[in-house]
Amino acid sequence: MTQPNHAPIPELYVSEAAADALKHEAGKLPSWDLTARQLCDLELLMNGGFLPLKGFLTQADYDSVVQNMRLASGALWPMPITLDVSQGFADRIQPGDDVALRDAEGVVLAILSVTDKWTPDKAHEAQMVFGADDPAHPAVHYLKNIAGPVYLGGRVKGLQPPTHYDFRARRDTPNQLRAQFRKLGWRRIVAFQTRNPLHRAHQELTFRAAREAQANLLIHPVVGMTKPGDVDHFTRVRCYEAVLDKYPQATTHLSLMNLAMRMAGPREAVWHGIIRRNHGLTHMIIGRDHAGPGKTNTGQDFYDPYAAQELFRQHQDEIGVEMVDFKQMVYVQDRAQYEPKDEVEPGATVLDISGTELRRRLREGLDIPEWFSFPEVVAQLRRTSPPRDRQGFTVFFTGFSGSGKSTIANALMVKLMELGGRPVSLLDGDVVRKHLSSELGFSKQDRDINIRRIGYVASEITKNGGIAICAPIAPYAATRRDVREMVEAGGAFVEIHVATSLEECERRDRKGLYKLARDGKISEFTGISDPYEVPENPELRIQTEGYDVDHAAQQVLLKLEQMGLIGLG
Repeated sequence: MTQPNHAPIPELYVSEAAADALKHEAGKLPSWDLTARQLCDLELLMNGGFLPLKGFLTQADYDSVVQNMRLASGALWPMPITLDVSQGFADRIQPGDDVALRDAEGVVLAILSVTDKWTPDKAHEAQMVFGADDPAHPAVHYLKNIAGPVYLGGRVKGLQPPTHYDFRARRDTPNQLRAQFRKLGWRRIVAFQTRNPLHRAHQELTFRAAREAQANLLIHPVVGMTKPGDVDHFTRVRCYEAVLDKYPQATTHLSLMNLAMRMAGPREAVWHGIIRRNHGLTHMIIGRDHAGPGKTNTGQDFYDPYAAQELFRQHQDEIGVEMVDFKQMVYVQDRAQYEPKDEVEPGATVLDISGTELRRRLREGLDIPEWFSFPEVVAQLRRTSPPRDRQGFTVFFTGFSGSGKSTIANALMVKLMELGGRPVSLLDGDVVRKHLSSELGFSKQDRDINIRRIGYVASEITKNGGIAICAPIAPYAATRRDVREMVEAGGAFVEIHVATSLEECERRDRKGLYKLARDGKISEFTGISDPYEVPENPELRIQTEGYDVDHAAQQVLLKLEQMGLIGLG
């Protein structure tokens, strides 16, 4: 008799013949190019990872999921899986229409039969799903500032999966994993969900979890979208592969999952459990602050550290996956071994290195002891995290028009070129407008597009070890945050607020722009008819009134030296 976790599950793919016919028809349909998050969601919809979903949520399902973690049918499902689109695209689509869903290269992957179109209450969604309408939460920021304003819902017909060119042998669909478990005779399998490299403490806790559950182990890292600032998945997978031989080969398997995490804490834990059930798992390690996004703007944790475990335990029978409590492991120096923190007797010498401390040691080229991590893992991390003075970085000036951003940026560029060692590129607002964004106007939407273009170019320069200096007005905090996240995926981001007062900028007004704005001849002008959102925590704030340019540029150089990005000695 076939085990329930061995039996195949339904997928949303149509037959090969039907797919060929639909691909031919897709050329006549309106097309939506999927975002990175939507691409992850579609893949797990089509391959059964999101069972029982048959497509993107309808409005009735969405309302029910947001309100009480259940589909309209009553089935447990805690996370809204929605197709968010632009207002312009939504205006051309009506319920009853079919939409071709395409990847970034224009390849059609699926057909969405639209049944619902609505404008959601995003503040309510943020409060109910993420527990707070707080932009410090990465998913709330995404929801309010990046996701489209309109949702489309309906059934999906899968034509073909997205193509992955990396680690192809490590990517298993739910049915492929189930078939493998069936072939190996694995009946009890515990999943270890991770978005971080594996260190010795992780190895010890996974060993203990597998023993406790009397189960085989699936190391099941997320390689889709994770938390901004996380180690990239290419580096992480090389780390996993480097230590795989530390595990018993006959009882452990490594498989990658292309999931877009929301960092939704308790709800996310339940969601991860349902997804793992669909992949054929019987047990799952749920950790302290599972899928937590960090802290609020006031420095508080978004979720109680054990809320995820409590919510998972409440729904464990319905999820169909048994929870294995994550034990926080610490290194006990007296016995030279890892032990659960709550089992260490008073007076024992406990050693630990936090994530922040690990990043500092990598950044500064300091020793990372073998009791903490495997040399193979440290070697991989050092490849992609060289000492800071060899990394690329971006200096991002922001301030009113006429504040002196461009002048200081030019002076800084020359000083950095004088130091040598890394190529320096200046992305001045006016120059970028001319060469990259000449078709854009000055509406909020167009200005956001322009700043994101600057951010993208800066992130590429940074990722490849160069220095990017940007000097746009960049009046909106959310857009500056998006640029920071883009850049920090490959290096450091240094925000410089050139805090020249509006009165002083108007007094300078070399281009006569403020006068034109005051006379109503320029609309949506920052500081006059459009707001400037002052940076709350820039790396440096510069006052230019009463100081010369050389002094301002020197302040930036000193800040870069303090951060370890350059050496002035």
